[in-house]
Amino acid sequence: MKIHLPLLAVAGLLSVSLGAARATTIAENFASAPELSGWSTFGNSNLFAWNATRQNLEVTWDSAQPNSYFTHAIGPDLTKASDFMLGFDLRLQDIIGGANSNKPYPFQIAIGFLNVAQATSAGFIRGSGYESPNLVEFDYFPEAIYSPTVSPVLISRNNEFNAGGFTFPLELVTNALFHVTLRYTAEDQTLRTMITSNGVPFGPVNDATLSTSFSDFAVDHFGVSSYNDAGQFPGFEGSVLAHGVVDNFIFAAPPPVTKVLATGVGQIQFRSTTNWLYHLERTTDFQSWSPVSAPAAGVAGMLTLLDTNPPAMSALYRVQAQLP
Repeated sequence: MKIHLPLLAVAGLLSVSLGAARATTIAENFASAPELSGWSTFGNSNLFAWNATRQNLEVTWDSAQPNSYFTHAIGPDLTKASDFMLGFDLRLQDIIGGANSNKPYPFQIAIGFLNVAQATSAGFIRGSGYESPNLVEFDYFPEAIYSPTVSPVLISRNNEFNAGGFTFPLELVTNALFHVTLRYTAEDQTLRTMITSNGVPFGPVNDATLSTSFSDFAVDHFGVSSYNDAGQFPGFEGSVLAHGVVDNFIFAAPPPVTKVLATGVGQIQFRSTTNWLYHLERTTDFQSWSPVSAPAAGVAGMLTLLDTNPPAMSALYRVQAQLP
């Protein structure tokens, strides 16, 4: 996969223009069988059912069942140095917090990003709070002793938490259409959540910002998660049983070059992203392009590419980004 960002130098001065670089985008409206477009099920497949007539995904979140997921791969891992967003529709038909009388406290339903190899391992226990690494997700806790709560959450590879401040009371009432957008920006390392209810702004929801000690996360799938409620702190065990539909997923990861600064003719500085390789190309006739720098790995920060032998005349430069 290659992405180009053109940079134009005119009369000895470098000006910058963003080209038509394309984001990585996955959109799903469930008009056809999900398995035909890359969706996979892990755990109890009976919790997820494609409704061909209504063209949506019917979901059961049941914390009495094993960890179960309905997911789609996104390609290279997303990390805290990546910019990305996820949107989806959610309509709950019913939801019961404390569905198990022996576990009367709330437990979450979840939609978002995960590392599928870890999430499907035997040691992945969501309820304990320290055995569920590499998550970026939207969590909703229905009322059960505590008020209904919305909480976006990020969990690192080392099980470090950055929850979204637990916005409450905020109830996702049944039979209302909610559209949720999660947007993570690497520059300020913040996950923002926007919700509409039947088309009207709903919330707001507190942001989740990574602490300075937060290591990193690595997620490679998005989708729906139904977690088992084992492993919770004794005396505060929660449970959930919910039915609903999910629809109109859209995932987007912007082009890896998100900021470009002109630092001199033939010298290009920009904010790079890990997992990508970058090199500088040049043309003087708009007909052919030549590489003028060696490939450089993204550094999750500012990267400089240099044309070591720039022409005397004006030239057009572009940064090429590609997966190694």
